[in-house]
Amino acid sequence: MNVSELLRLLQAEHDETAARTDQLREPIEQFTTALAETEARLAELIATRKVIDSLAPPDHAPTVADPATATVYQRIVTAFNEHPGKVFRVRDLHEQLGLPTDKPSINVTRSRLGRLVRQGLLEQPGRGQYQKRM
Repeated sequence: MNVSELLRLLQAEHDETAARTDQLREPIEQFTTALAETEARLAELIATRKVIDSLAPPDHAPTVADPATATVYQRIVTAFNEHPGKVFRVRDLHEQLGLPTDKPSINVTRSRLGRLVRQGLLEQPGRGQYQKRM
């Protein structure tokens, strides 16, 4: 194989690789654009949520009459509203609400309680303890 043949093969491979690179760039650019648009929409939704939360009265948590049709969040908030001064541990809350006390269920509720703390409905007087914000 001579040098000119080697250069021709190298050029052919270069051309194929450049074409493949262009083919790959197009969907990447589309995904990048879609990601930027989706992230912008998410930022708008977060800002809207913050504005609505700031305008809502502090006692905007719904009261639930029928525990059979209530969501777990509603049942949790109702339990804290019924016992405003009581400090709950997650397991105690599960037992009171008749929820399963297995570790995965406890962890899901712990996450829910964390959200309620961040929303300002509950407070954490100690590690693993939750009570209604006064």
